[in-house]
Amino acid sequence: MEQLLAAVDRLYPDMVGWRRHLHQHPELSYYEEETASFVAHKLREWGLEVRTGVGGHGVVARLKGNGSGPAVALRADMDALPIQDEKSTEYASRTKGVMHACGHDAHTSTLLGVAKAMSEHKELLRGDVVFLFQHAEELSPGGAHSMIEAGALEGVDYVYGIHLWTPFPVGTAYSRAGALMAAADEFEITVKGKGGHGGLPHETVDSIVAASQLVVNLQTIVSRNVNPTEPCVVSVGSFHSGTSFNVIAETAKLSGTVRTFDPKLRMEVKQRVEDIVELTARLAGAEAVVDYKLGYPPVINDPGEAERFFRAGARVMPCEPSPLIMAGEDFAYYLHHRKGCFMFVGAGNREKGIIHPHHHPRFDIDEEAMRHAARLFISMVTDCQQP
Repeated sequence: MEQLLAAVDRLYPDMVGWRRHLHQHPELSYYEEETASFVAHKLREWGLEVRTGVGGHGVVARLKGNGSGPAVALRADMDALPIQDEKSTEYASRTKGVMHACGHDAHTSTLLGVAKAMSEHKELLRGDVVFLFQHAEELSPGGAHSMIEAGALEGVDYVYGIHLWTPFPVGTAYSRAGALMAAADEFEITVKGKGGHGGLPHETVDSIVAASQLVVNLQTIVSRNVNPTEPCVVSVGSFHSGTSFNVIAETAKLSGTVRTFDPKLRMEVKQRVEDIVELTARLAGAEAVVDYKLGYPPVINDPGEAERFFRAGARVMPCEPSPLIMAGEDFAYYLHHRKGCFMFVGAGNREKGIIHPHHHPRFDIDEEAMRHAARLFISMVTDCQQP
């Protein structure tokens, strides 16, 4: 393992360079054509077996090991977000309205570094390693499901993923057995009233008033319908209605998200959202339609693989139990099919001013986190493949 770790240290400047290139040239979910081409070119250059167009713009590469140990898959996501980059760094996004605001550029570069290091020392591997470069993590239905359907996990025994996470300090890693990240569901609500003159409200059915009541009433789900010991989030993220100060809008549109861990509670909250929408609209004399989409399931780590994280990860960095994370991740689908573990590697650094949360216009990472993440991947693989 020491030779692989030394190779990662040597390749770290390359990882930084790849990350900054990708950060300058981000691509949205389902449009990662140039990113996938960049990744595939590097992998082929290093002698890996490469498949492109896997379930979309996914890239799968296999490195043959020197032995008959288990095949281990490592995953990185490649897509960016529709956010304007407000950083003043030299590597800020050059694409208007699109940026890597979640660290996927660094995930991709980290996994490229691991692939290069392992390709240089494949005689040390006791089984195959499969590198999954996934498209479209940020946008449901996500790329993981389609890549799995296209055979990305064929011949794979274990699967691991890492997310660089700025709420955690650089140089640390976090995970836990069982549920780690929440199911991420979406809803869109259209409220239809009766438009009219702003000075004659009695002749209208005000969609904005009805929709405003909906926003308030939906907050009672967590506060009054869910056991206080159960993690649950109901958030309205957008509210669009009206065109003029003196016109009562006929329609209003809301959208939001629900986050849960328990499958039964997940469906109970869905039903409660639908009931509240129907009854609130009826009270206002309006009509309302809900489009409720069940998104990514919760990320649930295999207990044995989580134990491996605390054992193998501790060889390369401090590893701590993670709190529950209410963000969602389609890595959950891989864990439905294979044993594995999803892990967080700290990427925040207050001394460097790296304090902004994920999906923020000034989001950045401490790039040293890539070195730590690569070392963690290597430790997990070598521990898994040891005789």
